[in-house]
Amino acid sequence: MLISQVGNADGSITVVVREDGGRGRAVKGAASVHALAMEAANGGKSLKAVIDAEGLGEGIDLEAAYAEGRLLPPITHPDAAHLHLTGTGLTHLGSAATRDSMHKKTAEAAEETLTDSMKMFRMGLENGKPKPGEKGVQPEWFYKGNGTQAVAPGAALTSPSFALDGGEEPEMAGIYVIASDGSPFRIGFAVSNEFSDHVTERINYLYLAHSKLRQASFGPEIRIGAAPEDIRGFSRILRAGKVLWEKPFVSGEANMSHTFANLEYHHFKYGLFRSPGDVHVHMFGTATLSFGDGIRTQEGDVFEIGAEGFGLPLRNPLAVAAEEEIVIRQL
Repeated sequence: MLISQVGNADGSITVVVREDGGRGRAVKGAASVHALAMEAANGGKSLKAVIDAEGLGEGIDLEAAYAEGRLLPPITHPDAAHLHLTGTGLTHLGSAATRDSMHKKTAEAAEETLTDSMKMFRMGLENGKPKPGEKGVQPEWFYKGNGTQAVAPGAALTSPSFALDGGEEPEMAGIYVIASDGSPFRIGFAVSNEFSDHVTERINYLYLAHSKLRQASFGPEIRIGAAPEDIRGFSRILRAGKVLWEKPFVSGEANMSHTFANLEYHHFKYGLFRSPGDVHVHMFGTATLSFGDGIRTQEGDVFEIGAEGFGLPLRNPLAVAAEEEIVIRQL
């Protein structure tokens, strides 16, 4: 089942569910995906059971809503400060050739000759998939911002005036709510664009934190439930309506050096991230970037990312913000 949100002229939200490839239908009486998920989490029910109890109403044309700019992020929070955008890196193996060469390189190289990134990657290879009941190695982790940085499908991803680059990162994101007792619950997974500044990051890896403080988009739909073992998708950039760059991307644990469970544990082990009612959008990394192929994006380019079984593709144009004058005043 796929779930999404459409914004209405009066400010209300229509929650839409459908099977992949099927027609969307409104969930009767649903105020939002967040409200449905919290009801399920606090009531000891599955999200599907809550939806079934509410019942389905009128048909919704999601493609038309997308074209009209009415799609919202597939989950929002009434207070944007209580939605958290975070992620992990160095989690994917990449292609078979890359995996084999990476294994060989990390196995044969002396520890002191490895970069910190390569050391982190090797740690994941060695202990990113722990046995049941064991705790694996913690991954690289980063913060992107709160719900004010979440951009709706179809809306522009805006690069700050001071940014050196605005590039896509096609990733799977886990979508979570925190129950009233502080227990994290996963709704499911969605396609995401973990929009980043790769030029800034390449200057020095200690600039990673700066490079990640950018907007992100996810959806348009959340696939409810566990993620497939092998996820196949595409990432492309269109310029003036023509494909500038396109490449497949893979995700899922068959293509990763960590399990989702290990990555989830190392995020939610912090009490900070278990505040009742909060929403978490946690992005799980990628091995596919246009930046790695020498592409430099420009304002007006359109990012399009999709994956089989995850509903409509995620599309966002690139915008660049006007320069702001920042003045710090003494009280």
